[in-house]
Amino acid sequence: MSLKLAKAKEILQKHVSEAHLITHAAAVSAAMGAMAEHFGVAGEEKEHWEAIGWLHDVDYEKYPDEHCRHVREFLAPEGVEEEDILTIISHGYGLVTEEKAPETDLEKSLFTVDELTGIVQAYALMRPERLAGMEVKSLKKKFKDKRFAAGCDREVIKKGFEMLGMEAGEVMECCIKGMQDHAEELGLA
Repeated sequence: MSLKLAKAKEILQKHVSEAHLITHAAAVSAAMGAMAEHFGVAGEEKEHWEAIGWLHDVDYEKYPDEHCRHVREFLAPEGVEEEDILTIISHGYGLVTEEKAPETDLEKSLFTVDELTGIVQAYALMRPERLAGMEVKSLKKKFKDKRFAAGCDREVIKKGFEMLGMEAGEVMECCIKGMQDHAEELGLA
């Protein structure tokens, strides 16, 4: 059975209380929805991608130094399928875990948009109009400036673009669109 977004939100609430982590979960979920659409995924399956995005940092607040290594103990008791647990773990591949490499479009998308949403969010916070009217061209300039949103690892994002076989601009467009569709929820309207 496909993981539902409402269930993902319910689970995350039990393990994450920091507002910035919840906002990040919402941003990644929104970007994952747009990535799903890019790959022709709709309906319940698109919601599944969003739910995975929502839960991707479920263990981060409690175990920031062991991120992705406690996902299973948080999600298995909630009835989350092993396949979904492995998908979530895969976003930390080569960074904090070697357990599961991203192989599917879903996994590669999660790996890529996790960091990229941070750059989109930081840029939106600088702009008086926030996410409205944000263009890929201007986001690319911010992406190239290593001092801007310095905590977001550009090498990870670039590796994600390569894994996906997509141009940077295509993925950035998906991220922006997904986050624009959820601008109210993200506090970026």
